[in-house]
Amino acid sequence: MASAPKANAVVGQSGGPTAVINASLVGVIEEACKCAQIDGLHGSLHAVEGIVKERFIDLKRLGKGELDLLVQSPSSALGSSRDKPDKDYCQRIFEVFRRRNVRYFFYIGGNDSANTLYIINAMAQQVGYDLRAFHIPKTIDNDLLVTDHCPGFGSAAKFVACALMGDDLDNRALPGVKIDVIMGRHAGFLTAASVLGKQRDDDGPHLVYVPERPVSVDRFLADVEAVYKALGRCVVAVSEGICDTDGVTWAKKITQTSETDAHGNIQLSGTGALADYLAAQVKARLGIKRVRADTFGYLQRSFAGLQSPVDVQEARECGRQAVRYALERQSGSVAIKRIGNGDRYAVEYFCTDLANVAEKTKSLPAEYINQQGNGVTAGFVEYARPLTGPLPKTIYLGNYPTI
Repeated sequence: MASAPKANAVVGQSGGPTAVINASLVGVIEEACKCAQIDGLHGSLHAVEGIVKERFIDLKRLGKGELDLLVQSPSSALGSSRDKPDKDYCQRIFEVFRRRNVRYFFYIGGNDSANTLYIINAMAQQVGYDLRAFHIPKTIDNDLLVTDHCPGFGSAAKFVACALMGDDLDNRALPGVKIDVIMGRHAGFLTAASVLGKQRDDDGPHLVYVPERPVSVDRFLADVEAVYKALGRCVVAVSEGICDTDGVTWAKKITQTSETDAHGNIQLSGTGALADYLAAQVKARLGIKRVRADTFGYLQRSFAGLQSPVDVQEARECGRQAVRYALERQSGSVAIKRIGNGDRYAVEYFCTDLANVAEKTKSLPAEYINQQGNGVTAGFVEYARPLTGPLPKTIYLGNYPTI
């Protein structure tokens, strides 16, 4: 492997924002500023779109105060993009890199971002251009392969857990059925995180449905009815990507629009159709009068003031590690390995090939879903709880003896 070239670097943020994606950006900036081989550090405005339009800012000009503020700021400070570059698009990116002597490319994003790097890196190798292309993991869905978990998930999981804690207390005060629809098209990690704040045996969510386990309307209603009869109330967490027993998502069956995202997927998070449908079914077929439903939607991604400290630290370190790896390797994706759990939770970092991450998706493991397909296991709680950091403690007086 040739020694690391002295040249410029570009960093961009892609896909859905998170509460800690800027911490990864700060990690890149901090490490790049220490690196003699990196001359200029260009921040691409709106990801790959900013590269082809050559809209860059000088990230080395940011001071410590700005970096400290950036770490605690949610969403993508450079702006993001849903563009999915094909080979022609990537060729344009490569031409800009040649013209500006960019030899380092750091891209913070999900599996599509890893694929973009994979294509660009392959082009560079074909023509003998020394480009160091590194993927920094990011997704609230927690669905990237190889890595134990993804930066962004812990903070989103904290939001979901806290929201369900409050929703359950609300449901205790005014009993009925409450349905919360949570992000997750193909992977149920975030919906599963709804259980992390449970403190009492009868705390909700009482039912949890994830995309990995199909469920019919009849089965859903039977589950809700059983809990309602037992407790006089029921809190339900539902993934936006849940499927019927025929494998078709409920959202696709009930939607009245053909709106799709940039990748051809039916729009899920920008609509409350699934929540409204489920609430209507419970009212009509079970005869329960008080039924409410919410779609968390985009609130889960960039909620200010609710970062997980663990998530922030790991996101920042992933950015630093990417720069370090770029001095030693041609390309790769930063990954996290768990080496301790519970009170001794600890991780280490390693680099995996881009091909291992690009355009691949990880599902919630079967051992984390209960046999009935309407809840999660203690194994999931053990896996996810260290990632959120401490959660609030609450009290409910309704369980105390009456006088």
